[in-house]
Amino acid sequence: MENQNPGAPVTPVTAPATKFCKHCGQVIPIDAVLCTHCGRQVETLAQQTSAPQVVIHNDNINTNTNQNINQALAQKMKNKWVALALCFFLGFLGAHKFYEGKVGMGILYLFTCGLFGIGVLIDFFIILFKPNPYMP
Repeated sequence: MENQNPGAPVTPVTAPATKFCKHCGQVIPIDAVLCTHCGRQVETLAQQTSAPQVVIHNDNINTNTNQNINQALAQKMKNKWVALALCFFLGFLGAHKFYEGKVGMGILYLFTCGLFGIGVLIDFFIILFKPNPYMP
């Protein structure tokens, strides 16, 4: 192509500034933080000039509230063998239910002869397969 204006200065055509990706080696723009070809980060992001204000309150005021609960559970645990013996010998009177603290069921067993013997039989096997000590 010929220059239309022979006296005018020739301006060189400059290519945009580029750099190479350190991961894939492709040419990318100079201000790119991520490679346009492989997508990996080639520059670190600009850091804040001042660190963010982080406030940590570590007021560890932990009171163990489980002490009373554990003591109450230990008092409520029942011996499997005592309940089983009461069920076998005095089940028709509801003695095992009274032992477990189930007064209402104990009275029902007392008036119905252990739910006509069926309740005592079922309770015997239920108590037999419970762990020792157990929670009623």
